[in-house]
Amino acid sequence: MESTNGHVEATGLEVEMNTEADPAKAQKRPAPGDEADTPSKPKAKRRKKSAAGPALPTNALMQLNELKPGLTWNLTAQDGPVHAPNFTMQVEVNGSVFRGQGKTKKLAKLTCAQTALDSFVQFRNTSPMKTVGGGGDFTSDDTNCKEFDAQNGSAAAEEADELKAPLVPAIETQGKNPVMVLNEMRPGITYDCVGETGESHSKSFTMSVTVGNETFTGSGRNKRLAKSRAAQAALQKMFNLEFSGSPGQEAVVAEDGSSLPQALADKVAQLVQAKFAELTENLASPYARRKVLAGIAMTTSEGGGDDVQIISVTTGTKCINGEYMSASGLSLNDCHAEILAKRCLRRYLYTQLRMHIQADASYDPDNSILEARQEGQGFRVKNHVRFHLYISTSPCGDARIFSPHEVEESGVESDKHPNRKARGQLRTKIESGEGTIPVKREMGGLQTWDGILQGERMLTMSCSDKVTRWNVLGLQGSLLSQFLEPVYLSSIILGSLYHRIHMSRAMFGRVPALPNLPATYLCHRPLLSGTLSPESRQPGKAPNFATVWLCCDEGLEVVTCMSGKTESGQCSRICKQRFFQEFNHVFGQLPAMNPQTEENKPEMYSEAKAMNSTYQIAKSELMKSFEKSGLGNWVNKPMEMDQFGLSTTASVDLSKQL
Repeated sequence: MESTNGHVEATGLEVEMNTEADPAKAQKRPAPGDEADTPSKPKAKRRKKSAAGPALPTNALMQLNELKPGLTWNLTAQDGPVHAPNFTMQVEVNGSVFRGQGKTKKLAKLTCAQTALDSFVQFRNTSPMKTVGGGGDFTSDDTNCKEFDAQNGSAAAEEADELKAPLVPAIETQGKNPVMVLNEMRPGITYDCVGETGESHSKSFTMSVTVGNETFTGSGRNKRLAKSRAAQAALQKMFNLEFSGSPGQEAVVAEDGSSLPQALADKVAQLVQAKFAELTENLASPYARRKVLAGIAMTTSEGGGDDVQIISVTTGTKCINGEYMSASGLSLNDCHAEILAKRCLRRYLYTQLRMHIQADASYDPDNSILEARQEGQGFRVKNHVRFHLYISTSPCGDARIFSPHEVEESGVESDKHPNRKARGQLRTKIESGEGTIPVKREMGGLQTWDGILQGERMLTMSCSDKVTRWNVLGLQGSLLSQFLEPVYLSSIILGSLYHRIHMSRAMFGRVPALPNLPATYLCHRPLLSGTLSPESRQPGKAPNFATVWLCCDEGLEVVTCMSGKTESGQCSRICKQRFFQEFNHVFGQLPAMNPQTEENKPEMYSEAKAMNSTYQIAKSELMKSFEKSGLGNWVNKPMEMDQFGLSTTASVDLSKQL
């Protein structure tokens, strides 16, 4: 191309020409017949220099080929449909055979290579747990391998030091979410959507990811959030990495520094949710509608890893209507999920007591979770047995009186907001509704039967207050306390609205030291934790029914919250009347805390509750501490509710029922 100043531009060169002196030389191409005179030369192409930068990290397959060249890979299986096959690759390394699966042969080889590397490459110990996103480098090599050297020899340790450097490249984690971090540490992994529940306006997705031979899942209101939680679970379990969450999301540790393993908390939550889905036809049943889901799980080992057993699963958020009060103990007054779960546990404890009655058909003391006390009076739960309460959200009352998006920098005590004056106060639920209100000081803790029937709202203590009571008096209640030592929760796990400060205050922080408690009672502090996959808020009206399931019963029991009875009008299997029948069945047949004879056998439910003076003393000390701390008075139900005897219409054959 000719420029305006008489210059011609060539590729990478500038040639000056005089167009007036020799116009022929100004032509771009030689004229026909002049090729011989002006032979053409190939034009040189300039190569772009690549930008200098660090070498890309190698994946597991490349690392294994560098360490063990000449390996033979075999395709051992191919299954699944044509449009979504699944391949299994196999390789032999150091005399051992390793296998890996994937949606493509490449991914299968990558998984297989990673499994082989994990078998003979020693990584540095990454404990204690490090926090990602807090400014530190979680790939730091400032750890100690002396224990490994002593156990495996210095030669093996040196070989491990040489091999581990390229396996986990230094990754900058600042500003990266768990999915990005996991993809850089394990390239080629894939995520699958394994679940989708809820209505169109409140969907919940479950994503899974497989790292090595383990599969991790995460749930969220969208797939992106579910993927992030699945990746976070994998990073925490496989690489001991903990991602810092919002303020207040940390677990509450015990006085000895121990805390609930996050893997156990997530497993309990997943098992409770899975059992509820199973009971409701994969959430397709009309009884799958719920606001709050609760359940109690039992572990029988110190680690509490693979031996989790679900004892009860319940839903519900309402209380009975005042005009449906029962004078025979046939109605459930409180149909909140966590309260129903606790009542299910009491029924389960009765089945365990029956295993110690020789004349009973269920006699099997070796398989019972209870053992006789050394004093020879009564029983206690075996030391290795732990109970864990899962609630899909924070319990109503004091534990839920906070804004989940507020950042309280200087602590709750320094907050001068006027609404904070109600924090810590005892609160009551609203009849036939949701939410709680602080107790009125002028009430004095009294309710009357005729006043409620005339129109006064029946008041029920909040779930936060009731759980606080369990942490002092135990889960067993007054009737079972005549046979059992107090039974306490090992942990409380929340599926959403978990805040460490508010939850710990509501569960045990409001109760000071009680020096006058009887010997077997204490101010218990259960471990508190959230889950890696919190539930989304579910706006909308709560259903008017509650559901109850216990591991020793068949099927799901549906209770109408307004009446406190089943949909068919029958009494629930966890109502007061049924518990009184259970009490009378074991009365006098087992070693008890106090002597039991036919002469002192109670005829009324209220008499049975008052028999154990030790329990009543502990209860009195707790109530006085609430009043002394200025938290209010405990509001009791009308006394007529407990003044009933055994009902012939509600009696059942316990030997067939349990």
